[in-house]
Amino acid sequence: MLAAAQHGSEAAFTRLWLDANPALVRYLRVIAPQAADDAAADTWVQVVRGLPRFRGDEAAWRAWLFTTARRRVIDASRRRSRRREEPLDDLPVAALPVTADAADEAMERLGTRSAITLLARLPRLQAEVILLRVVAGLDTDSVARLLERSPGAVRVAAHRGLRRLAEILTEAGVTL
Repeated sequence: MLAAAQHGSEAAFTRLWLDANPALVRYLRVIAPQAADDAAADTWVQVVRGLPRFRGDEAAWRAWLFTTARRRVIDASRRRSRRREEPLDDLPVAALPVTADAADEAMERLGTRSAITLLARLPRLQAEVILLRVVAGLDTDSVARLLERSPGAVRVAAHRGLRRLAEILTEAGVTL
């Protein structure tokens, strides 16, 4: 599939996108909640540009995709820190959208929203590690390279994050 996409197959690229984009957006909703959709779009633009030059198998491609996304978020954060933004709090109610966001509705139906809310309560590193390991399906070594941490640090962060999630669920009265 990857090789076909690299050689210009629109159907193959569509399949890669359909497979990876839901996990990518979930990851971005935790690490960049206000800019997740923009970061996803920027990521895919970079992927389209770099795909012909990419070398590696599909697991390496998935790691490259999430590395690209993480770098887009970091770049956007740097740009925002240099530019002043005006809040839109003064918009009249009539100017606000009246239809629900289709992506949010779909995620709510799948129960993902509550999971993302729980993950957002974790320290960023723990949330990122869990998302990359569980949602993105990356192995420990890939996550370690992406986050520029040791595999041991990734395992510890995953363990602590999962333990904290269990505590949060217990406090909320949820039994597993």
